[in-house]
Amino acid sequence: MDQSIYTELKRVCNEFCIKGSFDSYVELKQGNVNSTYKVHFTQADGTPKEYIVQRLNTFVFKQPIQVMENIDKVTEHIRAKSTGKLALHFHHTKERNTYVIDEYGFWRLFNYIPSKTYDICDDLNVIKNAGNAFGEFQMLLGDFDASLLHDTIPFFHDTERRYEKLIFDARKDPEGLLESVRPEYDWLMSVRDQACALTRMFKEGKLPLRVTHNDTKINNVLFEKDGTEALVVIDLDTVMPGLVGNDFGDAIRFAANKVEEDSPDFEHAGINMDIFRAFTEGFLSQTAGTLTKNEIETLAISCFAMACELSTRFLDDYILGSPYFKINYPEHNLVRARCQIALAKDMLIHLDEMQRIIVDCVKK
Repeated sequence: MDQSIYTELKRVCNEFCIKGSFDSYVELKQGNVNSTYKVHFTQADGTPKEYIVQRLNTFVFKQPIQVMENIDKVTEHIRAKSTGKLALHFHHTKERNTYVIDEYGFWRLFNYIPSKTYDICDDLNVIKNAGNAFGEFQMLLGDFDASLLHDTIPFFHDTERRYEKLIFDARKDPEGLLESVRPEYDWLMSVRDQACALTRMFKEGKLPLRVTHNDTKINNVLFEKDGTEALVVIDLDTVMPGLVGNDFGDAIRFAANKVEEDSPDFEHAGINMDIFRAFTEGFLSQTAGTLTKNEIETLAISCFAMACELSTRFLDDYILGSPYFKINYPEHNLVRARCQIALAKDMLIHLDEMQRIIVDCVKK
């Protein structure tokens, strides 16, 4: 145990007014952005209590106070509406802040929830429950004014801007790589109009702005340790105003692909329709009554749009020499782009079937 970390964590917990005696800590290695620690306390009556302390990566989250203001507003709204149910709770300092800033970093603290997570899963019950959890998150925030939140990553899911950046960087072609990816680039340009449909509809006032999670991977849902029930949605650092289709489409893009996001066997990528149906059933069981007609009618194309959007980002990063996404080998971003393009192509083939499933789920 590192004594300096022990001392710092103890001091941070004291700032958050945690009662009892600080006993020990363990660093949790999952996650690639923030530093996470589980701290163990013994309360006055002798019972144990555990918390999660995180040091935010302020290189990634350049406006950490705004991130925490968003999280605080959203979690307190959810807690008020879901009395008696498990909900994330971020502790406050004496000054009522949800963060502590010191020479060692930007810190936050929340309750530890015994649970398990899934990075990849083909259990349809788990997938449905993940859809239910993200749908409940959306439903509970359906009456929250999204304009009250900071736009912490401006234009994050503005697909038109993502395309414009790819076009701009391709013209510069600083690494001389464009011709080697000409088929991928040309295909993305050929579907640009369809891929940008959601962004365009929002700018035309046809889709409402909502509170969105913006990282709806299945591993951002906590599940029962000994079961398949979803407990709570976590990792709220990217919560901000957005479109419901972005959350739904990104979840499907990640969970329903037949291969992993960076699989070298990208020719086998495609949408698993059983997983699509399971997630959709769970998601719409919570949201069907709150979504507008246009939102429901664009859920299927949102999956295609998200796959194309990420394709443009991977391809753009590749032709720039991969300065943004972490890579394990020089062609890693190209492989990622090809995998998302193959998925998007398969989604186009199944688009009508996807929409029929959505309509069936809404009727239920």
